Amino acid sequence: MAPKIVDFVEDAGAPGIIAGIGAVLLAPVVIPVVAGVGKPIAKSLIKGGLSLYERSKGAFAEIGETWEDIVAEARAELAEERHLPAVETTASDAAPDNGA
Repeated sequence: MAPKIVDFVEDAGAPGIIAGIGAVLLAPVVIPVVAGVGKPIAKSLIKGGLSLYERSKGAFAEIGETWEDIVAEARAELAEERHLPAVETTASDAAPDNGA
């Protein structure tokens, strides 16, 4: 069963009704004031974000270059390992066996 407006009014009581009427009457005055204060705050937050982005671009570029260097070194080492013979010298291979 759908709620009726009478049930809402009874549940809200006098303070709720007064607050609702006050909000409707004050909205045309409060909204422009909030918008007037909110716009400069929003603009300063955006400017700060853009400034931080510009400063961090250099740091991220440097991190990217370092990463590329590390990857290139790892690839070079892998290529070098593939071209070397796959023989490993152990301690028993290096020492001659005298039948002892």
